[in-house]
Parts: sequence; structure tokens; C-alpha cells
Amino acid sequence: MNLQMAELSKDEKMTLIQYAIKKYENEEVLIEKLKRVFSEKDVQRGIDTLIGTQKVRRIGPEVLENNESHTELPELPENLKPLLAQL
Repeated sequence: MNLQMAELSKDEKMTLIQYAIKKYENEEVLIEKLKRVFSEKDVQRGIDTLIGTQKVRRIGPEVLENNESHTELPELPENLKPLLAQL
């Protein structure tokens, strides 16, 4: 399944990125995995948005982490589960 970014809502995109961060904390690995679904520019924009809204934080030079003490991880919609499993 290769969903194009246009098929996902903005919230779905952000949720998918957050769950991918939970799965792959290393930013370089995360970007490589997410490039299967999104463009690198869109991945970086999503990460920057999540950092800006304090849903994600940097805990090292290349390590990202969901800021679960600040905000809860949203529930993963059923339609994103197979996509996350492919990452």
C-alpha cells in the first residue's frame, strides 16, 4: 500500500509521524522510513510542526521523542495502522 500524502488529512499525517517517532527515535532513520509515504520536505515540515506545538521534542542531536508529559499521543486511526506497520 503506497498512500499518497494527499489522501491523508493533516491530523492523520501528524499522528502517523508521531507514531513513527515512537517506533524510530533516530531522526535520520525516521526520515528514511517516512520518505516511503511522504516527501522529505513534508516529513521535515511535519516534524518541525510537532516540535513547534510541543508535541515532540529533541532529546539529542538526532533523537526525537513524543512529549507525552505535555500532551497525550492521539489514538491511532484504523486506516493508519497498516501504513505504520509498513514503516
